[in-house]
Amino acid sequence: MSEDKKDIALSQQEAVSGIRWNESGLLPAVIQDARTLEVLMFAYMNPESLQRSLASGQTWFWSRSRSELWHKGGTSGNTQAITSIHYDCDSDTLLVKVVPEGPACHTGENSCFFREIPLDSPATVTGTAGATVNAAEAESGRFAVLGELERVIAEREVDRPEGAYTTYLFDKGVDKILKKVGEEASETIIAAKNKDNAELRLEVSDLIYHLLVLLQERKLPLDEILEELSARHERPRRD
Repeated sequence: MSEDKKDIALSQQEAVSGIRWNESGLLPAVIQDARTLEVLMFAYMNPESLQRSLASGQTWFWSRSRSELWHKGGTSGNTQAITSIHYDCDSDTLLVKVVPEGPACHTGENSCFFREIPLDSPATVTGTAGATVNAAEAESGRFAVLGELERVIAEREVDRPEGAYTTYLFDKGVDKILKKVGEEASETIIAAKNKDNAELRLEVSDLIYHLLVLLQERKLPLDEILEELSARHERPRRD
């Protein structure tokens, strides 16, 4: 084992040793989409399922009803690739962030928490642009729409629904997509030079959409772009 792997294993061992398992030897685990921040499901882990999760990079749980380990997606294919695991201030609950390969819920819903209790007066929050949004909408993440748009574009490439603009772009190929990216970039520059924020908002939206189409055509996931941005942010500054 390399020194780096020894260090990682040691830090994992130290972290796990501080966990407070309940009287049944279990730990509640909240599973969250790492891209959209949507809460996907709630389950329990025991020491073995946690170790398997750490070793495999995918979620494993303990089924209380069947009294056995279960690999999420082992049968359905709806696995969950782990991006991070955190435990709370009392060391008795896990937050597991994942990239899901399909719906988390056995009903086919994306999240197990799809049934809502209506509120008489739901709280509101103010977004960065001053817009008031429902707290439930804000909870799903500021950039959730990007993940949803990426998913829809990927579906369009496969299904090619007749009359859809995205279908038209994929049918025409990468040269057409690149031409549209260039056009939208130019129009974005013009809107900014004209100090027209209303037009700039529209042009940037068009540019982002066409960039996502380009990424799909090149089979480059948006996650890799976000990882690159994150890596750049974490690098020490030289100034």
